[in-house]
Amino acid sequence: MSDILFDRITLIGIGLIGSSIARDIKELGLAREVMISTRSAETLQRAQELELGTAYTVSAAEAVKDADLVIVSVPVGASGSVAEQIAPYLKPGAIVTDVGSTKASVIAQMAPYMPDNVHFIPGHPLAGTEKSGPDAGFTGLFRDRWCIFTPLPETDEVALGKLRGFWEKLGSRIDEMDPEHHDKVLAIVSHLPHIIAYNIVGTADDLGTVTESEVIKYSASGFRDFTRLAASDPTMWRDVCLHNKDAILEMLARFSEDLAYLQRAIRWGEGDKLFELFSRTRTIRRSIVQAGQDVDTPNFGRPTPDQKK
Repeated sequence: MSDILFDRITLIGIGLIGSSIARDIKELGLAREVMISTRSAETLQRAQELELGTAYTVSAAEAVKDADLVIVSVPVGASGSVAEQIAPYLKPGAIVTDVGSTKASVIAQMAPYMPDNVHFIPGHPLAGTEKSGPDAGFTGLFRDRWCIFTPLPETDEVALGKLRGFWEKLGSRIDEMDPEHHDKVLAIVSHLPHIIAYNIVGTADDLGTVTESEVIKYSASGFRDFTRLAASDPTMWRDVCLHNKDAILEMLARFSEDLAYLQRAIRWGEGDKLFELFSRTRTIRRSIVQAGQDVDTPNFGRPTPDQKK
């Protein structure tokens, strides 16, 4: 039986997420045609060399013609511009979705341009790595990861079902939230950790008493893992900060209060408070492993020197 879900899928943006979607579509045979569009001719050329689609163009408007499913995978700050470009050329009945990690802003940018005869369903697959570009993608990125939809009140249930079926084919687990709640959840589980990582690595870089070579040479696992987050795409994370500002500022304020509590406990030698906090957070880690969102292997699953040989 054929696994084709859509005759033509258009991918606008072909970085880590877009190229991983393209690879899964190809491997699973989910579309007859895959049109790929990105503003950079160089990136588009690389996508063609990797054979990620069946057709390629730098014009987003041209790319969406006759598309049954359009997936916008661009930094969230560019969402409105893309929506404005593609709106006049969308096929009646087409499903338009995105992968941005801020939903209220994306909806505010894109919804005003969406024609009444298409189905705009904002989405966010919770998957990724610190790498970017078409070469960074790989098959299976979304397997056993959550994809959150934030449907609009007028969302067509049949269209929502089709989009749900697409992401389920990619291996995702599906959930739905209202946009504001999504943005608060992501502010604490994703946005704040990245901001902290950027800040800690920046602090280390600014230290006058510790040289950069020492920071690199003696990086223990804690600092090393912060650098992985801090290596994420700067354009994407700049836009996330600007477009989920209220939720991020709220979480930063709460974090600052908790950090002040920790600071006082260390200053006054309150070991019982430190032990209670560290025990509570250890339980959270175990819950994440039990939920299948990470693996409980030594060194976060990194190969040992012997395994690398």
